[in-house]
Amino acid sequence: MDLTVYDETNAQVSADQLKLIKDILQFAAKKLQLKANTEMSVTIMNNPAIKKLNKQYRGVDRATDVLSFAAEESGDETPIVMDPELAAQLPENLGDLFISIDKVAEQAKFLGHSTDRELGFLVVHGFLHLNGYDHEQPADERKMFELQRTILDDYGLTR
Repeated sequence: MDLTVYDETNAQVSADQLKLIKDILQFAAKKLQLKANTEMSVTIMNNPAIKKLNKQYRGVDRATDVLSFAAEESGDETPIVMDPELAAQLPENLGDLFISIDKVAEQAKFLGHSTDRELGFLVVHGFLHLNGYDHEQPADERKMFELQRTILDDYGLTR
């Protein structure tokens, strides 16, 4: 998977945390058997920046832990017809994740686990949203949360 990670925190994110983000997303992409040319981005930011995004896009005037913006929402778009070989070569853009490093620290402390565990959890949670999973209905929540737990446990980020 082609992954771009942006650190907008003025270096509050360690090199190990940046590596964790990349590694766990590659691991999760393999679990979901995504195409090698799948692409996405992750932006790590502070509470004030994510608060602005949350207000602008969700109408919620407070900081949040993770925002997921899927690139290819299913809807009423007119499909583009192209040669199947060409279509197979085009990368599939999942979308963009935005994560508050401040919320990572706050929630890790509150929940009594490591910041790595909380960061990994938020990254995987957002990644699953980009891949069409949600937790609006109880059955969907069970499915998403079980997959999330499996990915984190198999990667080695247990509670």
